[in-house]
Amino acid sequence: MEGTGKHVRKRRLPGVVAALAAAALLLTAGASGGGGASSPLAEAAEPTVYKAVPAAGKIRTGTDIRAKALPEGGETPEGWPCPLPETEAVEDTYFDDAIFLGDSRTEGLSLYSGLKTGHFYTTVGATVESVFSKKNYDTGSGGKVPLLDAAAGQECGKIYIMLGINELGWSKTKTFQDQYAKLIDRVREDHPEAKIVLQSIPPVSAKQEAKKTYVNNARIAVYNEVIKTLAEEKECYFLDVAACLTGEDGFLPKDWNFDGIHLNPAGCRVWLGYLRTHSLEDEAIAAALEAG
Repeated sequence: MEGTGKHVRKRRLPGVVAALAAAALLLTAGASGGGGASSPLAEAAEPTVYKAVPAAGKIRTGTDIRAKALPEGGETPEGWPCPLPETEAVEDTYFDDAIFLGDSRTEGLSLYSGLKTGHFYTTVGATVESVFSKKNYDTGSGGKVPLLDAAAGQECGKIYIMLGINELGWSKTKTFQDQYAKLIDRVREDHPEAKIVLQSIPPVSAKQEAKKTYVNNARIAVYNEVIKTLAEEKECYFLDVAACLTGEDGFLPKDWNFDGIHLNPAGCRVWLGYLRTHSLEDEAIAAALEAG
């Protein structure tokens, strides 16, 4: 994807050519490093451990939510709604001040959902480690920088993060947890006023599950628990995107994906619909919790 982080990052290809081109791109998730989902397990190396960036205080989300009487089971021990409840649908202009940070799956959201606003910072094969160090984000001015460096200068009001599919082969879940925590701290330091949303990892298809690789739904479930726990500990929002992309059989529906892992236009539209009906407006969250 080309252009600078100051603009909505879109690249639209016509018709069938778009689908074929993106499918080819997304299937090379391991090509740019970070232990891509399509890479052999042997290539999913443990990351370099980086020093944690001090948090810049609690996230600003409005204390009125905490003051509301929330239903039993509808809050974390600190009074944080987790996961985000369903709210009234918002218009796409709601995402004007949003950053979407992620790997090839989030790039698919940009390409296929129909969303024409927001700021997408994505690289194929991105991990919670590579976003700090791997210089593979094209700034559009002839240089490449790490993903977090690119996003640091972008003004925003909310940040949606989805990472984890490329880290499933890591040998220690604790490494993923610790590195994700450092990512949250860095994002909060760069954007102290923004609301941070950690999105759960969608499942894979039954066909992908049958391959019996490390990219499987049991492993995804473990990582999603880690992400939810981090959201509670770090006072971020947790958005359970996996809930809307899981069929009755527990797998990613075949009509919603290209290759068992990456979402096709139909799947991306489902994802966007979920984002629209799970907004971060304080009043909307409070009303949804009270109604629930």
